[in-house]
Amino acid sequence: MKKFVNDPANFVREMMEGVVLANANKLKWIPQYNIIYRADMPNDNKVSIIQGSGSGHEPAHIMLVGQGMLGAACPGNVFAAPPMEYVYECTKLMNSKKGVLHLINNYQGDRMVFDMAREMAEADGIKIGTVIINDDVAVEASTHSVGRRGVAGNFFVIKACGAAAEQGASLEELVKLGNSVNSVVRTMGMALTSCTPPAKGTPIFKIGDDEMEMGIGIHGEPGRRRAKMAPADAIIDELFEAVASDLPFKKGDRVGLMINGMGGTPFSELYLLYRKAALNCKDRGFEVVRNYVGNYCTSLEMAGFSLTLIRLDNKLERLLDAPAEIPIRVF
Repeated sequence: MKKFVNDPANFVREMMEGVVLANANKLKWIPQYNIIYRADMPNDNKVSIIQGSGSGHEPAHIMLVGQGMLGAACPGNVFAAPPMEYVYECTKLMNSKKGVLHLINNYQGDRMVFDMAREMAEADGIKIGTVIINDDVAVEASTHSVGRRGVAGNFFVIKACGAAAEQGASLEELVKLGNSVNSVVRTMGMALTSCTPPAKGTPIFKIGDDEMEMGIGIHGEPGRRRAKMAPADAIIDELFEAVASDLPFKKGDRVGLMINGMGGTPFSELYLLYRKAALNCKDRGFEVVRNYVGNYCTSLEMAGFSLTLIRLDNKLERLLDAPAEIPIRVF
């Protein structure tokens, strides 16, 4: 294993400390509970939005803490749900008169710890709302999830709910909005290589140099099938068909199109993939009015990508365009 790491046991803690040091005026953290939160939160005029899930998917989720996005994040170790205490302490810290919204990616560990933390927080009198994100069309179930998995479509739920929260939306309105966004977003991913969690020191799965995994999960879970390597356009065609047919999307839809890198795919290749996906949208009669190319929800250094389509309307477009600020800056 070749990684920039000191003690693997401290990998997540040291990474989080780096994020806070780079954003000292805007972010704070509580190391013992892996909590990163906005320096101006909680605010009794706004619902606080939090998310946990495992580390290793950066910029999701700790790097999505900021104005117009998450109020706080409390990740677990790499590819592991946070302990229940992390979620409970994060919820208490972010308690607002308007309540706390839990955004949960649909994995067994995440569901379990957030359910337990919610019960404890509600016993303390904290008002909690919950949205489950399950945009992955690749599989209906896996060893890590209860039904469909929450993957890159998570970004759109965070962005829309974060914008609405800044505008003063109620907890009930945010739950309705989050479920509505989740209902119109679909994703499927694939991988060319595996990835190596620092604490494990070896790749999660083995894949041949001439093979690819279609429908991969973001933790290295098996996909729909393993196949021989194919041209980029053919890969896009398979993922696009699975995603576009699932809702299904229809001619005339205004859509957002995302090509999300898994961590080890160059931007040049991501834009090559976007080219074909955009052409497929045109052929289907979809109007691409928002596009996203880059790393949004990764799997460490895995080479691969996911394709996401979201059906848009005027309200959702306005929310996606609303101001937001997160720790990652281009310049």
